[in-house]
Amino acid sequence: MCSLYAYTTIVIYQNCDYTMPVGTITSLHAQINDSQRISVFIDGVFALGISLTTLTREGLYVGKVLSEADYQRLEQTETTEKSLYVALRLLSARPRSTAEIRERLQRKGFTATSIEQTVERLRELDLLDDTAFARLWIENRQTHRPRGVNALRDELRRKGVHRDIVEATLQDDQLIGDETEQAITLARSIVHKYSDSPNRTTFARRMGGYLQRRGFNFDIVHSVIDQLWQEIQHQQEHTQDNDM
Repeated sequence: MCSLYAYTTIVIYQNCDYTMPVGTITSLHAQINDSQRISVFIDGVFALGISLTTLTREGLYVGKVLSEADYQRLEQTETTEKSLYVALRLLSARPRSTAEIRERLQRKGFTATSIEQTVERLRELDLLDDTAFARLWIENRQTHRPRGVNALRDELRRKGVHRDIVEATLQDDQLIGDETEQAITLARSIVHKYSDSPNRTTFARRMGGYLQRRGFNFDIVHSVIDQLWQEIQHQQEHTQDNDM
């Protein structure tokens, strides 16, 4: 069965006998809706649309003869240009891991070749770096929504960052900060929700669950619970003394 797929002005045929346009470029026209894109006509027939960048890079001009290999290269170059444009828009919204970029481009239907060429180009431009991404992710988390190492590890792995990069980044104590202090600060910000717990067991279950869901390990959670429960008890005793 012959399948036809269209992406803007690029037409791709799959599973059918189709000969790439081969011949002489007879016309190059800026497109009406986008002057940065050029319509290429081969032997008087529209062949494909390309960017001005591709036009310049490939040295195209009216009268130039294109072979089938030339046409295939043009298609691949143009598809990669589109892929790069999409990737740059994604990165302008927020930093992303390599795996995230690959996954989004795959969803938009770009070929594996175009995706890999795009990833390589982004790396050359220093716009795609999983180590930098991991550090930025952790810095943002620890500044705005503190997490324990376990949660940070899980989040970065879900973002597709390689295990070796994740573990190396998590070894930076200065970047991670003091987990116990972070856990205490986080717990104090919501302790009022649990301060009415009738006993330590109930308080430990509620506060412990909250901290564990944010990736803090058992030892840190246990230490924080002990400290905050003592503070709650002290505050209650102080309040009772003032009421007498």
